Amino acid sequence: MPPLFVVWSNAMRKFLCALPLFAAVPLIAQSAPQTPGAVDVTRVTAGTYNTDPGHTLIGWRVSHFGFNDYFGIFGDATGTLVLDPAKPNASTVDITIPVGKVTTASAGLTGHLLRAGKEGGKADFFGPAPADAKFVSTSVVAKGTTAKITGNLTLNGITKPVVLDTTFSGAGNNPFNKKATVGFHATAVIKRSEFGISYAVPMISDDVTLDISVAFEKAS
Repeated sequence: MPPLFVVWSNAMRKFLCALPLFAAVPLIAQSAPQTPGAVDVTRVTAGTYNTDPGHTLIGWRVSHFGFNDYFGIFGDATGTLVLDPAKPNASTVDITIPVGKVTTASAGLTGHLLRAGKEGGKADFFGPAPADAKFVSTSVVAKGTTAKITGNLTLNGITKPVVLDTTFSGAGNNPFNKKATVGFHATAVIKRSEFGISYAVPMISDDVTLDISVAFEKAS
């Protein structure tokens, strides 16, 4: 059995070696990075905001033969949000969606969505060089961090009313361009046949679920 002072010396040596680790714990906790955005309405300032097209996505989902759902995305949406947190019901939204940039996980399906009709006939879906879609709000009913945004959606040359169930998802300053930014998630369900796109209904569902994630940056 080693002498007591040897045991004590070894224990003290281990304790001293561990001290830097104990000291680092609060330092690591203090330096943990924080996300620049947070669900905090006090961060929202009144003004006109423009979409951040690179971080704004309109996802769509349809049922395929009743077996499973298929997904696609529209991106590069542009538009404006006029917002005053003191008067949220007075907000207005105007968004333009480039339908011709639709994308899916299947090159064949994406091509079909944009394919011309056979022998000059009607296209199955959007056809080549489709017109942009557009959503323009007509009313906003806000409650806390949620809102129902009613507006007119123009798609395939047809305009119909649509209600977006919307949730505030964050606000803060973009760490790269320093612009004040606000984000929202929204969902809606539309019937594609109402917009003149009835190919393969009901094998491919008439109902199209929209899942929207949009970032707006304050105009300078």
